[in-house]
Amino acid sequence: MKHIIVILTALFVVVSASAKTPNNDLIFANISNVDSPFYYPNLILRYKEGKQMTDEEYHHLYYGYAFQPSYKPLEVNPAMSRVQEIMARISIDTPSVHDIDELIAAGIAAMEHDPFSPTLLNILVYAYGASGDKVREQAYANHLKGVLRCIEQSGDGLKEKSPMHIIMFSHGTDYIASKNIKFLKGQIMSRTVEFVPFDFPRNKVKGYYFDYSRIYWNKPDNYTFKRERTWQFNNLKPREYK
Repeated sequence: MKHIIVILTALFVVVSASAKTPNNDLIFANISNVDSPFYYPNLILRYKEGKQMTDEEYHHLYYGYAFQPSYKPLEVNPAMSRVQEIMARISIDTPSVHDIDELIAAGIAAMEHDPFSPTLLNILVYAYGASGDKVREQAYANHLKGVLRCIEQSGDGLKEKSPMHIIMFSHGTDYIASKNIKFLKGQIMSRTVEFVPFDFPRNKVKGYYFDYSRIYWNKPDNYTFKRERTWQFNNLKPREYK
């Protein structure tokens, strides 16, 4: 996926803000209330229409998605494979109209499964820009920045007790990529937190911690957690668990 890495580096914008740990009960109450400005059907409609949104709206959109029936983070996203295929062959600097049209169609389809993927948002910024559609290019750029801010505001990510909160594993590594930092394989620290180390420390920071607990809220009964833990006792490999 060399081309995607190139685009991520070129288009991602570094953002910073104060921490705002998501309150699941409050978010659910707000997105379920038809009279609330954060009522989810209204928010997601505005998001898909490319409307400008506030940080509070992105906060409710992103973490509120974990309560939606369409949120199935452990399922394969077939449309994403199509996006990757197109990105592998496309000429980034001089793409054909056909390739751009295919990329946009595949990207929109993939977003039905993962509407807040920084990778997909970033690719659509590129695709709409290449197509000459400046309105949609700007709309997806705004969404990209909004989602990245939302993740960054959820915690400083410097300690296991103050992780950034994500709803897909890939969003954590996308966030790190947005800072133009290379990363190594993630390490599971607990049932809720993963540590993703940098290739080398930056300003004494060795990596970021991410809370991935929402991913397993509605885990299928037959799904086995296969990501290896980081702790061990007396050199015994920790067992897998459901």
